[in-house]
Amino acid sequence: MRYDVLIIGGGPVGNYLANLLARDFSVAVVERKGAFGGKACTGIIGAENYERLGLPEGAVLNRLRGAVFYSRIQSFEIERKSPQAYLVDRKALERWLAERAVGKGVDYYMATTFLAFRDGKAVLQRLGERIEVEADFYIGADGVNSTVAKAIGVRTKAEFLSGYEAEVVGEFDPDSVEVWVNKDINPEFFFWVAPVSEDVARVGTFGSPDAFHRFLKVRMLKPTSVVEFKAGSVGFGVRKPWVRGNVALVGDAALQIKPTTAGGIVYGMYCAHVLRRALLDGRLGDYEKGCSFVRKQVSFGLRFRKLFLGMSQDDIEKVFEVLGSPEAREVIEGQADFDDHVKTAKAIFKRPKLLARLIKISPAIVRTLL
Repeated sequence: MRYDVLIIGGGPVGNYLANLLARDFSVAVVERKGAFGGKACTGIIGAENYERLGLPEGAVLNRLRGAVFYSRIQSFEIERKSPQAYLVDRKALERWLAERAVGKGVDYYMATTFLAFRDGKAVLQRLGERIEVEADFYIGADGVNSTVAKAIGVRTKAEFLSGYEAEVVGEFDPDSVEVWVNKDINPEFFFWVAPVSEDVARVGTFGSPDAFHRFLKVRMLKPTSVVEFKAGSVGFGVRKPWVRGNVALVGDAALQIKPTTAGGIVYGMYCAHVLRRALLDGRLGDYEKGCSFVRKQVSFGLRFRKLFLGMSQDDIEKVFEVLGSPEAREVIEGQADFDDHVKTAKAIFKRPKLLARLIKISPAIVRTLL
């Protein structure tokens, strides 16, 4: 069997890339699982980019207009008139993309595991049988723990965290996601409560299972009201190079992930477009350079992450006082971008009063983020 492009990994980014390439290349997708979905993924995607990327209306479970931020002792709310983010059914999204790709002529090998490259071919394990598939180009879209990345010997410098998320029955405001920042409960990451509806929300964090269970108690959610539980992992850092020979990495496999929120679908799909152009031009080496927007966002996010880990809860309370002020909320509601966190930070720093207050808390806040 031979193809122009073999995509290893049938998640949202791999399936999206298959759609982009189907018109100009013969394409196959290898997916380790026997069905789509199953990964711990909250599925919050910026509304503007969701629509720009042409993703399906049918996968949207809820539309979020705002967010409520909670620290240990205070809170503030950000709200807009129109939806700023969609909460998505990841399985439905992956399935829709795959069905669309098959309709364009893409071959799918489900329940098939990539093992290694040998003599220019991909060695696969499928239903107890080893097969070899040859392609002009191989794309690793196989997630944070990418087997393709290991096979081509890329360097990884990253922080890996375990994540825990549950769907919980309770009473929720369907218009707003909750973000809880309390280092007394979890020093490694924030907690989120993302409503699917008025009655069900996805609740999670990265860190330890103990922190997750402690938060359920703080949020007054019953462990016995959990109707679904998933665990996974995420990586914040740098994986280089994204291209080696005729093999490229995309999405989580390339750590195209926001260290601020752990979201990666939009960045991966953005880079999928860049990768398509590089393949069409026959200049695969231009791919990484063409993803400068994503690399810039990841770099900013890593600085933000370092700053967060070094802050005490008292420092966070002071930052909450600044961000919860009328001026800061006006800036955030008017200029913040769900997927461009550099733009959001710059908008806040352009306000002299806000800048002065943040410098007073710690000069490192501005120095690190700029």
